[in-house]
Amino acid sequence: MNAPARLTPLHEQHLAAGARMVNFAGWDMPVNYGSQIAEHHAVRRQAGMFDVSHMLALDLTGTDATPFLRGLLANDVARLRQPGKALYSCMLNKNGGVIDDLIIYRLADDDYRLVVNAGTADKDLVWIRGHIATTGANVTLQGRRDLAMIAIQGPQARELFGAALPQLREASAALAPFFGIRLGETFIGRTGYTGEDGLELALPATEASAAWQALAATGVAPCGLGARDTLRLEAGMNLYGQDMDESVTPLDSGLAWTVDLRDEARSFVGRDALALKPATKRLLGLVLEAPGVLRAHMPIHTAAGDGETTSGSFSPSLEKAIAFARLPLEVEPGEQVSVDVRGKPLPARVVKLPFVRNGAAQI
Repeated sequence: MNAPARLTPLHEQHLAAGARMVNFAGWDMPVNYGSQIAEHHAVRRQAGMFDVSHMLALDLTGTDATPFLRGLLANDVARLRQPGKALYSCMLNKNGGVIDDLIIYRLADDDYRLVVNAGTADKDLVWIRGHIATTGANVTLQGRRDLAMIAIQGPQARELFGAALPQLREASAALAPFFGIRLGETFIGRTGYTGEDGLELALPATEASAAWQALAATGVAPCGLGARDTLRLEAGMNLYGQDMDESVTPLDSGLAWTVDLRDEARSFVGRDALALKPATKRLLGLVLEAPGVLRAHMPIHTAAGDGETTSGSFSPSLEKAIAFARLPLEVEPGEQVSVDVRGKPLPARVVKLPFVRNGAAQI
């Protein structure tokens, strides 16, 4: 028998707002509160908020924190020279496959916060703890399930955040992109998963409902998983389990830029495997040029060989069907390809990612 879905601290808020709930990675989560397209446009045009409490914050501290993370992650935390600076990285297995993708903030030389995906959180904890045991590093790892997390995104997100939570206005207004700040048990990061400016707020679970209500009262629209997916797709942001997983390397997933090989002396998990597995595919965008819907795992036929869609949906911003595509290395943006949509070949145009950023079409 399947275990019942877990509930976030904001679950009652979602039910009160009439959200349609679904099981996502073992959590009961809102997919929408009415119109998914309206929620999408709210983020692109004003501001929307997402309950992301199903994700997990991990606090890693200790005198070996920096060297430990330099050996654990494909990107190099030594690049984080300023307190609060954030970095996006993949965590790889020994074969170079992606265990998870995550955001990491350096709060001090011996103090880091990682935010990992909901569906991989338990696996990530086992993996990191195993690496601590193997290396004997002097670090402590703490999973913060006592926290709720809310992502506030959109061109008006920071302004409305300050109006809703005036006690956090000054600290949030001072944040540069991809920086975070800890204020006691509250944490604010100027990061997101939508291609828009915004903030991600972590705070004690007991304070989450009041913050959510305050944000809603200032005009921040509650948004569900449906809009989050179309927003991240337009923004060219990978989804773990669809666009990459343990069977593919970041080099085949459009994430070579997150693999830092500049320090030849730095050994990290998966580095040797990547040296033996050069990229065989590239991740690009597709725009369907005929009526139809693009989904994951649709075959693509090109002059250079076959490929496959990894994520696909209707783009509310472009009013077209779009997808990520894992294609032969020889395929270039601008080329025409054919996508097998339910047995019917349809024309599509290859584009460079992202499709949309900061509210503007990029294709």
